[in-house]
Amino acid sequence: MKIGLLYVPPMPYNAIRMIVALTAGWMVLRRLAPWKQLERNHWPALVIASLGFFFFQIFFTSGVEYTTAGNASLILGCLPISVALINHFHRFERINSGMLVSIAVSLTGVAVMVAGTGKEISLADGHIVGALLLLVAQWSYGYYTIFSRILTDHYSAYQITAYILCLSTGLFILISLPAMLAVDWLTIPSAGWGSILYSGLFPLCLGNCLWIWGTKILGSTKASLYNNLPPVFAVITGYLFLQEQFGWYQFFGALLIFAGLYLAKEKKPAVQMENSA
Repeated sequence: MKIGLLYVPPMPYNAIRMIVALTAGWMVLRRLAPWKQLERNHWPALVIASLGFFFFQIFFTSGVEYTTAGNASLILGCLPISVALINHFHRFERINSGMLVSIAVSLTGVAVMVAGTGKEISLADGHIVGALLLLVAQWSYGYYTIFSRILTDHYSAYQITAYILCLSTGLFILISLPAMLAVDWLTIPSAGWGSILYSGLFPLCLGNCLWIWGTKILGSTKASLYNNLPPVFAVITGYLFLQEQFGWYQFFGALLIFAGLYLAKEKKPAVQMENSA
């Protein structure tokens, strides 16, 4: 994405990669599993999941422009907390004490990694605006995770992904259309288009399909802990290919994140409450 954003502003970039993901979703995912007609009583869950994904794209794109990378890492690392609170509020899952310990250990690992990279953490000036936008983005992703998980009891992850991409992409295009029209797409080099295609096909289409599939197996709260793994792989990749720093803070932070996942694996899963269906 960093390569593509050198040539295309964030909103148009996100819109085009969502179109790529949507096209792949309907052309490929439709062939991977039988599709069932969507029942009327499942539409509310689909709409909430789609709006969650849509608002995440909107507020995340805006939030990262107005705050520090350290703020962004910490706020997005709080996704397991948001998912646990949303589940409790809607009475979908009852979270046990073991899961709370796992969440705390994982979030501590993210904080240690941020401290090790030297990324600034600040709520001064305009940073608080960006932080609030990212907080809304993170909560939106929590709703997307939880309500797409509900649909997996009735439909395949392929079908759910394609439907969510359809609704969220349509909304995102409406919002970003003026910015898209302002871009001279004929001047975008092959590196920019390659970034858009890769980002749309793999992180957005395949990645979200696997995310929804994983929540069905693990439950939304436990699955959300895996959201804290990307910083680990980002730091390792930066060290191997970009000569970025990898020190003891990053090492211990990564160990804590993996420890949180291990503790979650060892504990009993969150209990599904009666109205979760």
